[in-house]
Amino acid sequence: IRDSVYSARKEALIKPLLDRYTEETGVAVNLVTGKGDALLTRLKTEGRNSPADVLITTDAGRLYRAHEAGVLQPIDSDALKNLVPAHLRNEQGYWYGLSVRARAIVYAKDRVEPSALSSYEDLADPKWKRRICIRSSSNIYNQSLVASMLAAHGDEATQAWLNGLVANFARPPQGGDRDQIKAVAAGQCDIAVVNSYYFGAMLQADEEQQAAAGKVAIFWPNQADRGTHVNVSGAGVTASASHVKEAQALIEFLARDDSQRWYAETNNEYPVRADIPVSDLLKSWGEFKADQLDVTELGKRNAAAVMAMDRAGWK
Repeated sequence: IRDSVYSARKEALIKPLLDRYTEETGVAVNLVTGKGDALLTRLKTEGRNSPADVLITTDAGRLYRAHEAGVLQPIDSDALKNLVPAHLRNEQGYWYGLSVRARAIVYAKDRVEPSALSSYEDLADPKWKRRICIRSSSNIYNQSLVASMLAAHGDEATQAWLNGLVANFARPPQGGDRDQIKAVAAGQCDIAVVNSYYFGAMLQADEEQQAAAGKVAIFWPNQADRGTHVNVSGAGVTASASHVKEAQALIEFLARDDSQRWYAETNNEYPVRADIPVSDLLKSWGEFKADQLDVTELGKRNAAAVMAMDRAGWK
């Protein structure tokens, strides 16, 4: 028997775990990696003939899209229901979060006092004019952040916030999250909004990236109210799966203690489970309160978020 896995996670971040699964169960895994949106398109095109048994992808917005597109089937797993908190999985069992990522603020240590920072809402304050770097509105992480704002504040307040935020951009959005950190380090802006694991990756990368990351520090927004916006990477069994039992077993394996620990340490994400200790690097950033919003809402509100960003002129 072999499981076929379509993964939006880079091979280095998932293959060692899949190899361990094969060693333990004797089930071979055929891994296909690609960009999240491209894999979803492929699953839709292949339909019932898709060889994929499992889809692993990043962001609840993409997991939601996969469910809406009809390419996943629900699995009823007591193990997964017990291990994965309810707000980090689909309630019908179409997908389960396997790791948590936080969208944090990084700031220039030499130009910004952490006491000047507070919340995502505060980023629309004119005091940040021409001081903020962030990637484009086409990026799913930003779309999900805006979706979480819509869930917290509704349309009108979120639109006003977006207008203020865009007015504070230091430059037109460009590049990925690492590029925003490099721009802060280079003095092109004073703060940036990024997924925290990119900061971790840069601290462990080549000298140039380490030097850039060394000039910034991480700040957890909204600790006084709902908590920092978090999202998941997760997995579901495909509608076309020919090995449903093995596919379910693989996802259960990824939620297990040792998998959760390995994953968090390798990718600087947070385990989906509160009972798993985080790595020393993540510990050094301090504990934070995470938003408990059901991440399914991020998918539900994606279209509204994209339109709101468009209206605000977020390129």
